[in-house]
Amino acid sequence: MERDWAATTFENEKGTFNFFPELCKGCGLCIQKCPTHVIEWSEQLAFNGAPGVKPRIEGCIVCGNCQTACPETAITILRHDKKPAAVSIPRRPEQ
Repeated sequence: MERDWAATTFENEKGTFNFFPELCKGCGLCIQKCPTHVIEWSEQLAFNGAPGVKPRIEGCIVCGNCQTACPETAITILRHDKKPAAVSIPRRPEQ
């Protein structure tokens, strides 16, 4: 059975923040890891009845920390410049 995941989308001039409430467990790791402190609890509930999250999108720098911190992949960050979020680029070992 194929599942159609519905995202709540927020957008600013730098990129798009997609939140998937059916994947979120309400752990708050994304809130803790946001360097600009723009992610907050939402009225929209996660799949288990816990509060979901939302960004104050005007302050979001689309760095991708929240996407990386989320253990359930409930957040997807898409940059308008098509570059990957800085935290998602793998580091190469020093040679």
